[in-house]
Amino acid sequence: MKRPTISDIAEAAGVSIGAVSFALNDRPGVSAQTRERIRAIADEMGWQPSAAARNLSAARAEAIGLVIARDAATLGVEPFYMKFIAGLETELSATGTALVLQVVGDHDRAIEALRSLWAARRIDATILTDLWVGDPRVAALERLGLPGILVGHPSARPAGSSVPAIWSDDAAALNEAVNYLAGIGHRRIARVGGLVSLEHTRIRTAAFRAAAARHGLASAEVVDTDYTWEAGAWATERLLTAATPPTAITFDNDIMATAGLHVARKLGLDVPRDLSIVAGDDSQLCEMTYPSLSALARDVLAYGANTARLLQSFLDGAEPADFQDATPRLLLRDSIAPP
Repeated sequence: MKRPTISDIAEAAGVSIGAVSFALNDRPGVSAQTRERIRAIADEMGWQPSAAARNLSAARAEAIGLVIARDAATLGVEPFYMKFIAGLETELSATGTALVLQVVGDHDRAIEALRSLWAARRIDATILTDLWVGDPRVAALERLGLPGILVGHPSARPAGSSVPAIWSDDAAALNEAVNYLAGIGHRRIARVGGLVSLEHTRIRTAAFRAAAARHGLASAEVVDTDYTWEAGAWATERLLTAATPPTAITFDNDIMATAGLHVARKLGLDVPRDLSIVAGDDSQLCEMTYPSLSALARDVLAYGANTARLLQSFLDGAEPADFQDATPRLLLRDSIAPP
């Protein structure tokens, strides 16, 4: 008689092989009810783990994988990632856990990199960042049986997925920025966003438009970009040379906000007298400019540390659950004034 495998159990239970692996190895990633059902089916089939597999599963790599699907040239100047990775390291290094970092060009390469790292037992889990709408990496984690955490809103998760998420309320942050600008008299506010395919770009843009509609703004144009200095400069020039330019612009990151400040000066505009600017992440760049840039401030270092702490707790047996981090708040500096 053929010895039952985890593939047989997965087929009988109507779940993925990854879910069976989670349940039989008592690892986070499935609900208690699903875990009990899978174990009951395994017992009924007479499944027993091989001694070799049991010995392999007992050893941990003591490493977490972070495969970032972005252009390496733009990633190198992005303040958010530098602080986020530093936050991860402060928590991981305290427990002797290594961070395995790879930068690849697209999601297909990211999935292949994660598959290779997991198959070679070089990582125990992974962290997914820059979640896209309908992101294929989430389903790939569950197919592989690779534990992980999503850095982004849970709405990026496909229906039925059990991969936990850590996130902050980007919609509330954009809402606060528009409320403040409209409250001091701005009627033409624009937004320079990031990649339109990203889930957090979609959330921020929807919140911006909803707030603009609520305040009955005369104009609320949105320009989507790729987060680079060049794109921020192009978007700002396009907005400021229009027939009715905005009197305030919010930017999705600090690189583009500083580019916007540069373009405004080149066009002979005074910030904040002629144009108010709100930056995206509040890195040191915001304080190094003149005037200093107001920003939607967040503790990115703590965000990274919380991500690592949460993932390690799941690996240690805690039940997977989403975690909402602190909401970015509008930090006023010298780049905002009434129009």
